[in-house]
Amino acid sequence: MQKITAHLIGNSITSNSKSAIDLNSSQNLGHKTRDKITYTLPEALFLLEKSQLEILDIKDRKIPFKKLLRKLLKSDKKLQLKYIVYKDLREKGLIPKTALKYGADFRVYKKKNQHSEWICFVDSEKNHISWQEFSGKTRVAHSTKKKLLLAIVDEENDVTYYEVNWKKM
Repeated sequence: MQKITAHLIGNSITSNSKSAIDLNSSQNLGHKTRDKITYTLPEALFLLEKSQLEILDIKDRKIPFKKLLRKLLKSDKKLQLKYIVYKDLREKGLIPKTALKYGADFRVYKKKNQHSEWICFVDSEKNHISWQEFSGKTRVAHSTKKKLLLAIVDEENDVTYYEVNWKKM
């Protein structure tokens, strides 16, 4: 497959190449609207690291991975954690997609064209959440008929997942 060329405008990364459209169809990477593919920031970083994507600035200069990450971290402080989890989920054969409308980090699918099985929240092992925050996350998952997946990233960038389900007693 030919390397995809995408453009960074603000915090939006898009491509209208045939390769981008083909990759969207085959691996569900990016979101297709009309004749272009828009990548989430973790998706773009994943493809850039895998050498499947090159990202150009408004002057058509290539943006290297580390420079792009530094730039994008200014607008999303959790981006590095989200990227680590995104990459791990993809490498496990799962399909993470944005879950902004749920207030979560990702919806996670087992297969393309199915309903998402999990709603995923990403955090660092250094952070602590209150019972109220935890309860809120479980309520979001329950109200969307999904399992709650907590992805906790440690200092070595390893990810531990905790699946939370409701149980009637």
